[in-house]
Amino acid sequence: MTDQPKIAFHDGHSIPQLGFGIWQIPQDDTAAAVESAIKTGYRLIDGAFIYGNEAGLGEGLKSSGVQRDDIFVTTKIWNRDQGRDKARASVERSLKSIDVDQLDLVLIHWPVPGLDLYVETWKALIEMRDEGLMRSIGVSNFNADHLARIIEETGEVPVLNQIEINPLLQQPELRAVCAKHKIVPQAWTPLGNARSFEAKPIQAAAARTGKSPAQVILRWHMQLGHAAIARSVNPGRQSENLNVFDFTLTDDEMKAIATLDVGLRNGPDPSVFKMM
Repeated sequence: MTDQPKIAFHDGHSIPQLGFGIWQIPQDDTAAAVESAIKTGYRLIDGAFIYGNEAGLGEGLKSSGVQRDDIFVTTKIWNRDQGRDKARASVERSLKSIDVDQLDLVLIHWPVPGLDLYVETWKALIEMRDEGLMRSIGVSNFNADHLARIIEETGEVPVLNQIEINPLLQQPELRAVCAKHKIVPQAWTPLGNARSFEAKPIQAAAARTGKSPAQVILRWHMQLGHAAIARSVNPGRQSENLNVFDFTLTDDEMKAIATLDVGLRNGPDPSVFKMM
């Protein structure tokens, strides 16, 4: 399934709505997982330097047989690589590791406000984008205050904010800020580590549609207009996760899932996270 929706960025580019992530996939398994995902129909591969498997990402791209221009590749600048010079070195390292001439999207992985380098890093990304090292630039795990600061100090709005969103952590206020600035919200861990799979609204929608709880939740993301990153090394599960464009949740089902939000994080709080 390759004919999936794309979401337009405010910079004129666009991103496939549902992508494949390589977080926690061992380097030795990454090439095969990426190749399988692309052959299954994914056209967005989401990586990061800190994942330790960018070389495998590049190998999988090549072995898939699909043209580079048809695959959207994202990477991220890790916390210890913030700052103008380190950020540039990080991007150049990722280009070399993945073995591509240009990246489609580069994100600041976490704001790490204690370092107070995310504005400087954002300015470096603007420079590198203008030089053609990547097509688009964005952020990840930025709260509303972090977004406000980089926009105010540079006048440049990220095209995307990759944040934790799932039925138990819906972040409506942050999503509203993103909508105000035409920033695409992209969900990481969109299934919430399966914590809501047994919830009544999920189970009811799955029963009505004949889909799995995972498919129901991914469809919920799609109907909210999010982009999302799914991950599995199992080809069957990869196919299942991508097969969410042939059914629709009702308004009542969407409203019922909205009631599941309890603010439960799987990952750290961006306002204090500082792992280096």
